[in-house]
Amino acid sequence: MQTVYHTTSFFNLSCSGSADRWRSSFLHAIISLFVVLLLCVPASSSTAIAAERELVVATKPSPPFAMKNEQGEWEGISIELMRALAEEEERELIIREMPLTEMLKAVERGEVDAAAAAITMTAERERLLDFCYPYFHSGLAIAVREKESGWLPIIGRLFSPAFLRVLAALSMLLLLSGVLVWLFERKKNPEHFGGTPAQGIGSGFWWAAVTMTTVGYGDKAPATLGGRLIALVWMFTGLVVISGFTAAMTTVLTVGSLESDIEEIDDLYGKRVGTVQASSSSSYLETAAIKYRSYPAIAEALHALEKEQIDAVVFDEPIMRYLLTSGEVHGIRIVDREFRPEYYAIALPPGSKQREALNRHLLNIIRSERWKEITFRYLHKRQ
Repeated sequence: MQTVYHTTSFFNLSCSGSADRWRSSFLHAIISLFVVLLLCVPASSSTAIAAERELVVATKPSPPFAMKNEQGEWEGISIELMRALAEEEERELIIREMPLTEMLKAVERGEVDAAAAAITMTAERERLLDFCYPYFHSGLAIAVREKESGWLPIIGRLFSPAFLRVLAALSMLLLLSGVLVWLFERKKNPEHFGGTPAQGIGSGFWWAAVTMTTVGYGDKAPATLGGRLIALVWMFTGLVVISGFTAAMTTVLTVGSLESDIEEIDDLYGKRVGTVQASSSSSYLETAAIKYRSYPAIAEALHALEKEQIDAVVFDEPIMRYLLTSGEVHGIRIVDREFRPEYYAIALPPGSKQREALNRHLLNIIRSERWKEITFRYLHKRQ
């Protein structure tokens, strides 16, 4: 019994030592894991906090809503609004420039917190994005060239390349007819078409001009059979030629007034219309079945209108009016008939958690004196 007692005691001591070692190892593992978590959590939380303190906004040049000044800094109505929102939320504003299509895709994918420029709220965009409360009311408008008046523009068009080409073509026809008549009449009718070749051809040119205009002086007339056949053909040809010349001359002299006869959207059918690609105005023109030319920016479309490459431009009224009053383009006016009301808003990623907070701050800002000062500064300071 004594031996058994000692053996049992030894066995109990051995099991007790193993349990202590196991508990010690487990406690050590728990402590190590806790230390690792303490080291990792502050780093990740600090990164998240830093990200939350930044307001990353995508934008594009859309004067006077988003543009760069001479120092290369962003300014404009939309940019000032985003600065005010960043101040309200105590966040740092980070601006990234992107084309319109890429800007909307970046918002949709959540790569930026928001997009702000002259962004119109549309049903198509609402399916992909969220929008804050609209902060600016706008609408589409038509830009056309100003009507020209006085004699100087008419005289200038008389020396335009188009009119000179018509005049040159007419002169070639008169010369051809005069040469043919001279070839038949130079020997048998020297009284009217004689002399040196230059004199004879000159007489033929004069005869062709008198015949075409049906003046009928009768000072020169063909006498040979060949000459009279040429005269007969030229009489009928002259009727067509003089009609075409009259039409071409009328077009050249009145083109200035005809090009500005655009006062409403229905006047755009059959005209050369320009707008900005992938914009709400291009979508409107497509819906209205009006053909148009696309330009990367509104300034390029207005310069094309200024150079008479197109007849009208359809785009957002405040943006076009700002470019006109800033002196960037000349000789263009805005038709005083705004159509298709639009609203500018800040685009947000779908399901954005920031929407409610931004809306609250936005409503406070657009009711403040600061907002009145911002809009007045950019919309009226150059007028």
